[in-house]
Amino acid sequence: MEDASITLVLVGLLSIFCQYFAYRINLPAILPLLLVGIVVGPGLHVLNADELFGDLLFPIVSLSVAIILFEGALTLKLKEIKGHSKMIRNLCTIGCLITMAVATLAAYLLIELPTSVAFLFGAIVTVTGPTVIVPMLRTVRPNAKISSVLRWEGIIIDPIGALLAVLVFEFVVASQDALSHTLFAFAMTIGVGLLFGCATGWGLGTALKKNWIPAYLQNTAVLTIILGAFAASNHLAHESGLITVTIIGIVLANMKDVEVDDILEFKETLSVLLISGLFILLATRLNFAPILELGWGMLGVVAVIMFVARPLAVFGSSFKTGLSVKELGLISWIAPRGIVAAAVSALFSLKLEESGHPEAAVLVPMVFMVIIITVVVQSLTAKKVAHWLGVRAEPARGFLLFGANPFARALAKEMQEQGIDVQLADTNWEAISEARMTNIATYYGNPMSEHASRNLDLTSIAQVLIVSPYQQLNPLVAFHFENLLGKGCVWGLSTNEKIKNPRHQVSEEYGKKLRLFDEGVTYRYLMSQINKGATIKTTKLSENFSFEDYLAEYESKALPLLTINENKKVTICLSDKEPKVFEKGTKIISLIKEHAPN
Repeated sequence: MEDASITLVLVGLLSIFCQYFAYRINLPAILPLLLVGIVVGPGLHVLNADELFGDLLFPIVSLSVAIILFEGALTLKLKEIKGHSKMIRNLCTIGCLITMAVATLAAYLLIELPTSVAFLFGAIVTVTGPTVIVPMLRTVRPNAKISSVLRWEGIIIDPIGALLAVLVFEFVVASQDALSHTLFAFAMTIGVGLLFGCATGWGLGTALKKNWIPAYLQNTAVLTIILGAFAASNHLAHESGLITVTIIGIVLANMKDVEVDDILEFKETLSVLLISGLFILLATRLNFAPILELGWGMLGVVAVIMFVARPLAVFGSSFKTGLSVKELGLISWIAPRGIVAAAVSALFSLKLEESGHPEAAVLVPMVFMVIIITVVVQSLTAKKVAHWLGVRAEPARGFLLFGANPFARALAKEMQEQGIDVQLADTNWEAISEARMTNIATYYGNPMSEHASRNLDLTSIAQVLIVSPYQQLNPLVAFHFENLLGKGCVWGLSTNEKIKNPRHQVSEEYGKKLRLFDEGVTYRYLMSQINKGATIKTTKLSENFSFEDYLAEYESKALPLLTINENKKVTICLSDKEPKVFEKGTKIISLIKEHAPN
């Protein structure tokens, strides 16, 4: 028992290390998780999931996959599919089917997999996923159209591809019986999954909407209820539970007035240990002997998926989408497989082996080979391919303002009018709603969350300005974005903490970033000026209106915030001992206090 507890702790520590390592180097976390699992499992024989959990391994994997599919389905909002380009919709329907057909054919012909396992393999490798796409997009920085297509495909294809894989699996399992029994069992599985999913989703959504569940119990209640529905559905119809949890997630995501962001955030915390640990444990079970027996055929299958299936899916989905051949070329090259593919393959492999399909043992190492090769090869080459095709975005010059208060909204509006890309992020829904009414790009929620990593597009963002009142969250946001964008790219407002609240002084490292606009300029000061009627205005310096004239006209009533030179370079005004002097041709965006002369 003592050894088992040590082993479990080791899995937890390794999972945290892998997540942190991936965060620091901006790599998809799945890659270090799988590689570490391979090293401590088949490599060093330190860990073995079968020995550690025994008969409990299958239920643990099964419940974990249910959680992953539920979380993926929570991001599938039907109105967002309708609101995005035809290319994204086609990729997640036509493209998905093309990928499955080509991958199935390759597995059947090149390595002679049984038809049932080949079809299941083809369905599983249709998914990409935002956890592997987003880090790659940050490095590659393709143009806005490509970035949007790849990012939204990753979000939408997760639950769609997983549901496709579930349906194929159910048909494979049911087909062991006579044809009449096969059709009945398949229809029973689909029917129970849909019925249980819709009923549970509607009931749970109603309970959340009407606040029948206390706030402190909501996340735990949702988790236990969806797992209960998963188990009950499986009891009524063999393996219908995965369909049930996917449908529950889709129903909740699309119910009016049901807020799922807190549930998603709870899942992120859960996934760090549960899901990350799961992939290390799954990797310890990998047996590469079947892959070695397949020889070059396996590499041929991966090559067909990358060089045939993906281009066919992309170009077959591109009719009348307005994308150029070069843009389609990069979209064809970027399709790394991710967490859903790994989890679903492990679960179905276990189930098929238990139900009398020993040939399914090769399914997991095959899928893991596809994941590792696509992530590694495309991560290393996508930037060069994008440069060669000439489809990389211009150097990032945009701004993310953390805070959507009246000052931040006024500043963002003025920046937008001066041609500066700007987005606002905030956890305050009312503030975000006000910003959206003025057509400012916004993100509602915690900008450090996993949800933000999928939905907050940072492709054009070069700098982050922290102008929010959240003193506990601000330092975390600062260090998070400094890691993503680099030192000198994140600035915050002074807090005057040393004077007003000595018990909560900021760290020395964070204090160096609190130089935004001018010494002593705090959030409270800016808001008080806005409440008194201060405005944000752009003034252009010229031969007829010099910087001295600017100072004379506004005297002490102007606070310079940003400057734009003649080359359109934007510079943030920071507190400095040196006096500020701006050259002619410069535009100064300033906070003009009340009653300033016109």
